[in-house]
Amino acid sequence: MKRRTIDLVVSAGGLLIAVILLVGGIVLTSNANFAKNYVHDQLGREQITFKTVETLTDQEKAKPCLVQYAGQELLTGKQAECYANSFIGLHMSEMGAGTPYEGHSYAALGDDANALKAQITAAAGDQAKIDDLNKTLTAVNAQRNSMFQGDSLRGMLLTSYGFSELGAKAEMGATVAYIGAALMFVLGLLGLWHGLRTSPAEAFAPVEPAAARREKSGAKL
Repeated sequence: MKRRTIDLVVSAGGLLIAVILLVGGIVLTSNANFAKNYVHDQLGREQITFKTVETLTDQEKAKPCLVQYAGQELLTGKQAECYANSFIGLHMSEMGAGTPYEGHSYAALGDDANALKAQITAAAGDQAKIDDLNKTLTAVNAQRNSMFQGDSLRGMLLTSYGFSELGAKAEMGATVAYIGAALMFVLGLLGLWHGLRTSPAEAFAPVEPAAARREKSGAKL
């Protein structure tokens, strides 16, 4: 096969790969922009603003991201993760402080409420005990409702964070695709330039004539 033919074929293949990488980069960029805009718009509708530095409690100040985003409107995935874990998560862990139900999850508080109802039924006739148990049950139900609301908001915020991370990964992939496309495009053009400068008659790895091989063999002997 002629050297020029090989150069042109390989160069054309490189340019085709460059086009494919470019198209892939454009698709990934489109996905990244969609994710970024979608997260921004959805979080904006929640109208959440971080507490200012001067209003943060000591426990909240111990969370670096709450200080970093203090006073800002919540509009990005990173902010959503911070608010979900460092703010909501912190206060959810403090619910029921000083009671046997401190730190209990929504599901665990449901079991606690059922146990209290059973105790109320078993305490029939002891009104004082029933009143105390009803008071505790009311507190547990209130804590459970707060946990449900907190879990719901945390879930929404963390979903937005996860979606934003997918967008960030798509953006990184697009950058790699663009770099690869540029590299393949340059190599393809260099290959074409080299192929066009190569003589049409030049063979790739030409076969040495038999006479020359016999002369070399004789010289070695």
